[in-house]
Amino acid sequence: MTTQHHAGARLPAGVSVGHWTDAQGRTGCTVLLVPGGAAAGVDVRGGAPDTISTDGLRPGTVNQRAHAILLTGGSAFGLAAASGVLRYLEERGIGLMFGTVVVPIVAGAVIFDLLAGDPMARPGPEAGYAACAAATTSPGLGALGAGTGASVAKAGGNEPRPGGVGVASAEAGGAVVAAVMVANSLGGGSGTTTGTSGSPR
Repeated sequence: MTTQHHAGARLPAGVSVGHWTDAQGRTGCTVLLVPGGAAAGVDVRGGAPDTISTDGLRPGTVNQRAHAILLTGGSAFGLAAASGVLRYLEERGIGLMFGTVVVPIVAGAVIFDLLAGDPMARPGPEAGYAACAAATTSPGLGALGAGTGASVAKAGGNEPRPGGVGVASAEAGGAVVAAVMVANSLGGGSGTTTGTSGSPR
């Protein structure tokens, strides 16, 4: 089930988020666009991470700014969506100048959702491009974009519960700090007062 409500959280100025959703195949991708560029960093963890161009976000590289971040379903196959994000930005002259060539800095990471629906349904270049074209400052939340096939509370043989895309933000010294995330975990959230567990809503 797709949740269509929009984020109450604020995105920083110059940042937008777009989704491409394959509801039938139960997968999708989400793109954070920062056409003006933003300082980026990376911390890759987990037992089986899969990413693209995240090494370029480490300190000491020439990439001072990133222009887009891709979050995608489809496991490793979904990283193909990054080429659509690159094309979208290149067409608009957005990127890092190397002589006369504009190279957009795009990094991304995947979730494993191949067993959520059709394992042959995977975001590709057109999906990444479409997510960019759909970018807005009031993105939808829940089971859409990269969160379409996301699930939580899978540990211990439990029946998986829906995960999804979430956004949170806070003001700090006049700036807005925001996080866009996809909940797709073995464990689930727990209520500290009730002791209940389940998925984010």
